[in-house]
This record gives sequence, C-alpha cells and structure tokens, in this order.
Amino acid sequence: MNLTDPRYSRYALVQEMMQTIEVVKNFDPNRTKTVAGKIRTAGRLFFTGEGSSRILPAKNAIRKALAWGIDMTLFTDGSRQAAEYDLSKFAVFCASNSGRTKEVVLLAKKLAALGNENRFALTANKDTLLEKECTETYVLNCGWEQAVAATKSVIEQALFYESILWHIRKVDKSAELAKLPALIEQALTLPVSRDIVRQVLGAQTIYFAGYNDGVAEELTLKTNEITRRKSDFLEGTYAVHGIEEVMDKSDIVFVVDPIDEEIEKFQEVLVKGVGLTVIAIADRETPFTTIRVPSAGEMKPYIFLCAGWNLLVEIGLAAGINLDKPERARKVGNEFVG
Repeated sequence: MNLTDPRYSRYALVQEMMQTIEVVKNFDPNRTKTVAGKIRTAGRLFFTGEGSSRILPAKNAIRKALAWGIDMTLFTDGSRQAAEYDLSKFAVFCASNSGRTKEVVLLAKKLAALGNENRFALTANKDTLLEKECTETYVLNCGWEQAVAATKSVIEQALFYESILWHIRKVDKSAELAKLPALIEQALTLPVSRDIVRQVLGAQTIYFAGYNDGVAEELTLKTNEITRRKSDFLEGTYAVHGIEEVMDKSDIVFVVDPIDEEIEKFQEVLVKGVGLTVIAIADRETPFTTIRVPSAGEMKPYIFLCAGWNLLVEIGLAAGINLDKPERARKVGNEFVG
C-alpha cells in the first residue's frame, strides 16, 4: 500500500491510514497529564463508546494496565450496557468521533443527572452534543475522517488512553513513541503476498484470533467494512474450543501475535483437523505462513493493526470494492436526534 500509486491514492481510506504516521509523530502525551491525575484520584476508570471508538482504545489500555500491575480498576462495555451499571464512583471516558452517537450521549446525560463530575469526552469534533454533557472534552488532532471505516482516529484514541496510564505509572515512553511512526510506515507499506489475497478471496469466512486487546477484534470489524466479507473474532483459544465443528476447509484464520504455547493446538485442530489455512501476523517467524512485521516492544499492537489494514486494503482492491463507501454501514452508526 502506498500513495504514489493511484490505485491506492484515490481512496480516502488509504490516505487516512497513511496519515496515521503523522498523527503519531504529532501525538503529545502531556495532553493527558491533568486528566490522568483526576483518574488516579478516582481509582476507577470506565471506557465506553461504540465500535471502533471503544474496541482497540479501551481493550489495549486494559490489557496493558493489567500487565503492568497498575493498582486501579478498569472496565469497558458499550454505552447501553454501561447505563445499567453504578458508575457513580468511576471516572468515565465517553468516546464518539462524531460526538453525536446516541448511546454515548444518553449515557453522558445519565451520568450528569447523577452528579458524576468525572465524565470525560473524546471526540474528533468541537462543539458537539457529547461535549455539552461532559465536564471535560478532548478533541483528537487527527481530524474528521472521510472514509466510513475509522482508522487514524483509532490509533490516536488508543495512544490517548495509553498515555493516561503512562502518567499514572510515572513512566517516560517518549523514546518508544518516537520510534513508532517509522514502524507504522513499515507495517502499512510491507508487501502482501498475492497468494494470501487469493486464499482470502476464496474463503467462506475470515477469522481473526488472538489476544483480547482489541487488535484482532478491530480487524474483524474492518474486514466487514473494507472487504465486505463475513468475519469473526475468536478470542484466545476460542478457535479450538468448539467452533471448529462448523468451520470449512475454505475458511482462513489469521492469528495475531500467536502465543507459542497455543500454536501446536491450532495446528492440530485447525490445520490437520479442519484442513483450513492459518496465517500469522507476527513480529517473528512462526510455523504458519507469516506476515512478518517489525518488532515494536510494548507498542506492537499498533503495528499489528496497521499491518492488518494493509492486508485488508489489498483484499478490497482485489475484490474490486469501493474502499470508502460500504453499501450499508454508516459513518455515524446511531445518531442522536434531540
């Protein structure tokens, strides 16, 4: 994928994916220092939003907080379900790029009515309905996206949330952050095998398996939006715990950052048992066909996501699809009309 070839550059989706490089270069983690202090005092943080505004940003933060042993309670769920919870003692981040997503706005209204002062908004627009219902609003620097599928905003949202944790941990991640743009560019532009693309086009269902950190799940959503193919997210070892009964030899499973101890089981159940193709997206060689990405340490989820975008663009182009305009999916999934 590159912007010098009109086959790619004609699409806003590709342009916005490539703009992620500059978004990360310009990301300022000091923006979240003040709100991090408020969240540290609250001791509890709840992330909500719908679709791409929640999946990777929230789950990446939660996985890292648990891995780092941060002494803090973090949860995430969609806004309708969250409205049933007692969030009175939580700091709550409500994410909606448009600032008009109905479920998110209504939750913010409820929190306001309950007197929760730690309600924060993360949007890509100024002066929105959501901003009116939150005590503080942070506007992304990436700007409003033209393509229906969210891309660069997802990365900035995830960095925004993760940087809150950096402040809470009192760690300096500036060195890793400085290296990230170049690594993202490598992931976005690495060559994708035509054989892999052909296999995907012949698949009945495209599965993504891996950690519950939002990467594989977000790629599943993007598969639906970008390639118009049926896709499913298989968390952890879900892929070998029953779903193999309905899998087909033509199906394909992408395993993101496979866990070494699980590889043998995937080979036994999926490759030998079902007879389907398993492809890894990893920063090392694996026994599977591997889309090899550069190593990025704790920043690797961003690299895996961008490599996945690259793959999906190639699949979409090979299928002759308009990458910018799905037939049914909308930019604002459920807009608040008040």
